[in-house]
Amino acid sequence: MPKPYPREFRDDVVRVARDREPGVTVEQIAKDFGVHPMTLFKWLRQADVDAGATPGTSSSESAELREARKRIRLLEQENEVLRRAAAYLSQAHLPKRLYPLVSELAADGIPVAVTCRVLNIARQPYYRWRAHRVTDADLVAAYRADALFDAHRDDPEFGYRFLADEARAAGQPMVERTAWKICSGMGWWSAFSKKRRGKGGKVGPPVHDDLVQRDFTADGPNRLWLADITEHRTGEGKLYLCAIKDVWSNRIVGYSIDSRMKSRLAVNALHNAVARRGDVAGCVLHTDRGSQFRSRKFVHALHQHHVTGSMGRVGAAGDNAAMESFFGLLQNNVLDRRTWTTRQQLRTAIVTWIERTYHRRRRQRSLSRLTPVEYETIMTRPASQAA
Repeated sequence: MPKPYPREFRDDVVRVARDREPGVTVEQIAKDFGVHPMTLFKWLRQADVDAGATPGTSSSESAELREARKRIRLLEQENEVLRRAAAYLSQAHLPKRLYPLVSELAADGIPVAVTCRVLNIARQPYYRWRAHRVTDADLVAAYRADALFDAHRDDPEFGYRFLADEARAAGQPMVERTAWKICSGMGWWSAFSKKRRGKGGKVGPPVHDDLVQRDFTADGPNRLWLADITEHRTGEGKLYLCAIKDVWSNRIVGYSIDSRMKSRLAVNALHNAVARRGDVAGCVLHTDRGSQFRSRKFVHALHQHHVTGSMGRVGAAGDNAAMESFFGLLQNNVLDRRTWTTRQQLRTAIVTWIERTYHRRRRQRSLSRLTPVEYETIMTRPASQAA
């Protein structure tokens, strides 16, 4: 079963189809964006229903129905927890321990979070009970952290070296590296330590190694992706684009456009790319050291899709030159062609140029003068025939 198109991509295609020039058919728009005409007609009908132009079940109503089913399912689970708990606690000859009941309900498909919330117990002690006991290493680390905390509370101006000395005197010996690790994790810094950097400070450390080393080649699809973010001014303010390119075919496999450059911009671009490409486990995604790509949300998304992260150096545009070349084309062909009054105008122009011109009309020498779509179609056909 094919994966559904990303919501952002569907809205862009519908917007382009509605604003098409005279003489341009819906079938041509569908061909430009690589979707079936019947699919685009279905999206247009659903958009009319959502706008109230035609009768039917809107997307919001469908979402409300799904949410209602979730709430009903949750109420059924909560009732089952209360029923089982009442029966369990009414047995006078058994000890009143709730953790075994939580395990039994979890085995029957009721989430631990639901059971703990209904019974008003914390989940962390339950999981500690499942682990049976604390390891010796954790116990030693806790004693060391207590000693460091006591020393820091008594003398807030002490750095981690002095705190380590105080902990040794209190009977908890440790090397300075261990003291630094504990203090760093808990945020126990000296009152006279250096201030944290502002916007003009140095870029943070990379969360991934540079696995590409400027070798922008791949022997197959979904082996090496490149990602970067660009911005452009409009009459309403800036518009930001995060794009992901497959080095193998130079195709933009995913992108996201927003009015704010938050971590969700990069996360949505990655989710959209995975939704359109399918199984991408083992793919390497190379970026710069932007805060969006170093965020915990983006790193979590990489792990979620089993994608390996890679990062270049600070201020080295050549470490992501293949992606910079695409943004150069976008700058010359779209961004700098005219003055954009609204963000919506620029957004429509960007997605139209990517899907219609860059993917399906612009031939590239590195692809033997084929377009990215033609190259993928030709190169993947022998593999499908062999299968």
